[in-house]
Amino acid sequence: MGVYVLGISGASGVLYGVRALEVLAQAGHTIHLIVSDGARHVARHEMALDLDGRVEQVAGDVVLHAESDTAGWPASGSFRHDGMLIVPASLKTTAAIAHGYADSLLTRSAIVCLKESRRLVIVPRETPLDLITLRNWATLKEAGARLVPAMPGFYHRPSTIEDLVDHVVGKALDQLDVAHDLFTRWGPELRPKKSAASR
Repeated sequence: MGVYVLGISGASGVLYGVRALEVLAQAGHTIHLIVSDGARHVARHEMALDLDGRVEQVAGDVVLHAESDTAGWPASGSFRHDGMLIVPASLKTTAAIAHGYADSLLTRSAIVCLKESRRLVIVPRETPLDLITLRNWATLKEAGARLVPAMPGFYHRPSTIEDLVDHVVGKALDQLDVAHDLFTRWGPELRPKKSAASR
């Protein structure tokens, strides 16, 4: 099993982060979790959810780190893990990482991933996009981060909000090479059947 750092920041869409935590824990991976104060606020607003209480309910190997603990384990390049996922990622978080502003354990850990050439997957959730944000994202990409904006697809024929969430989380986990079955991949079972008129 793998060891992953999971950051949940204060962008809309905290549900994506909660789902990623559940999937990684259920698969038996060790998760070093960093939750921002903003994420806790968004969880209460969007989901009427006590995020810390939900984390405690997750069965699995989850180590919760305080965002303010800039000396926490994931802040060091000598702490070995298989990659970091930030989902959702706020504009503040992406800007801080893009400019090397290690003001929290979350941003410091992400910057260390780039420094150590480890996988850093960022799932920003924002629209529309301004030029400053696009430039920050380009900087992150050039530095080696993998960006998976929270833009769910529809080719897998979703029927619920959970299906849409699973698609985004699954695409992010693909970037870490984490096995999952969160959505049906494009292939023969999804290919449209030819009608008689098109034959």
